Amino acid sequence: MPKSRIRKKDDFSPPPEKKATQIDLGRGSGGRRWVAPLMLAMFGIGLAWIVVFYVTDSSLPIDALGNWNIVVGFGFIATGFVVSTQWK
Repeated sequence: MPKSRIRKKDDFSPPPEKKATQIDLGRGSGGRRWVAPLMLAMFGIGLAWIVVFYVTDSSLPIDALGNWNIVVGFGFIATGFVVSTQWK
């Protein structure tokens, strides 16, 4: 059976080194530092609003709203989620 030809491989030469490019993430400007505290505040206010409503048997925080106090509490929580979309 005939032998196959032996192919000579090229000597290994490493690819040229690439310098790392620096990406500016905008952290130096200090923007959006308000997002996390505001988000947590909205969550806390919404939770506190609902808890106070249930603990006081519907007499607080605003008696005239009645069961709509639950909607107000969830509104604060929903606002916290909307604000959280701005977090980077």
